[in-house]
Amino acid sequence: MSGTLVLVRHGQSEWNLKNLFTGWRDIDLSAQGVEEAKAAGSKLAARGIRFDIAFTSALVRAQRTCAMILDATGQSGLTTVANQALNERDYGDLNGLNKDDARKKWGEEQVHIWRRSYAVPPPGGESLKDTGARVWPYYLHIMQPHVLRGETVLVAAHGNSLRALIMAIEGISGDDIVKLELGTGVPMIYRLHADSTLASKEILS
Repeated sequence: MSGTLVLVRHGQSEWNLKNLFTGWRDIDLSAQGVEEAKAAGSKLAARGIRFDIAFTSALVRAQRTCAMILDATGQSGLTTVANQALNERDYGDLNGLNKDDARKKWGEEQVHIWRRSYAVPPPGGESLKDTGARVWPYYLHIMQPHVLRGETVLVAAHGNSLRALIMAIEGISGDDIVKLELGTGVPMIYRLHADSTLASKEILS
């Protein structure tokens, strides 16, 4: 066995709470999101997990989640790399809109297609496939080498950037990955073999 990769979707954001499309908008955590981030850190600390490096996106809700997890594990000074490759999917013209209002404007079926299809982007935005096109190279060239050296790596990011990572790690198809729901502040622990194939997966719900 090689290393360990811990994926955590950021805690609830203020716009999650308001049912708004967030995308690349730099929205902070809600009060509940802060508690979810702290709880994620406590769960990982209780398992005795210690990280060698952390990665997060360029957005504050993921960065604060990452910092709170590291604080809970007693590693607040750990090297943390922030990169927009791990940003949430860009929802384009949907950013900032209430999801119910978007359904009224474009129709429930069309909004569902934009949200849950793999390759169809909303106007001016990214599909999950587009999101993967920036996440996968970053994972393969920047993050995965740390795991294959036997390190324990934290990734605090977003629902769709994490879906793209999970596709690569688990070999899930585009049709199936869009059905995967990721809870906010729920750590997923992946242990990989030396050849990068999956050894085990554990969800700390």
